[in-house]
Amino acid sequence: MKMLHIMRSTMLFLAFALGSVVPAMAGEITISAAASLTNAFQELKPLFEKASPGTTLLFNFAASGPLLKQIESGAPVDVFASADQETMNQAVAKKLIAESTRKDFAANTLVMITPSDSTLGLKAPKDLSNPKVERIAIGNPDSVPVGRYTRQSLTAAGLYDALKPKFIMGESVRQVLDYVGRGEVQVGFVYNTDAMIAKEKVKVASEMSAHDTVTYPAAVIAASQKKAEAEIFLAFITTSPEGQAVLAKYGFKKP
Repeated sequence: MKMLHIMRSTMLFLAFALGSVVPAMAGEITISAAASLTNAFQELKPLFEKASPGTTLLFNFAASGPLLKQIESGAPVDVFASADQETMNQAVAKKLIAESTRKDFAANTLVMITPSDSTLGLKAPKDLSNPKVERIAIGNPDSVPVGRYTRQSLTAAGLYDALKPKFIMGESVRQVLDYVGRGEVQVGFVYNTDAMIAKEKVKVASEMSAHDTVTYPAAVIAASQKKAEAEIFLAFITTSPEGQAVLAKYGFKKP
């Protein structure tokens, strides 16, 4: 049994890495979800499976951009949950989702964080011009939604170009969080929900503004062979009291 589990895990990893289609086993649906949803969705898993006997959730967490590329390459996915509208709009344009199933299910806030033991006294983005601030972690704006929100906010403040030499690019919001939590950078930009789960290691210095509203859309993949089960999962995260309670517990707001 242990060997079977290892083989299944290996097949899934290879499927996502190579973009090949390996159908999920009967009763399993695969959710590709933004990295910031990791903790909330993992807690949702047993609640959903209890409410939907016979259905098992498999998760693939990463930045929304790379997830979309995996889906486009044919990765075996049933539901896509993005951290921004732009990435989901790309999925629509490429006809990768069943557009009628698209729903917004959560919202978030962009924040500037520092290590919890920071003594720099950073209070606002303008403080990042201080010569003592040498390393700033942001999500890569080309593929990571939190990076695009960060770029919008810092650009509106007239700071983005001036701060570019200090940027350390992260490939997901959780990588940015890790950089700050380990003290490898002096400041970073993440979602408030990420800051909450690492509150012993990081502290919020400022809430950001002047960026697109941070809303999370989810949709059933057009090529899914389990659309009915996938739509049940969407209903669970958008309308069920259990699903909404878990999202709220982790700091997500209603869209």
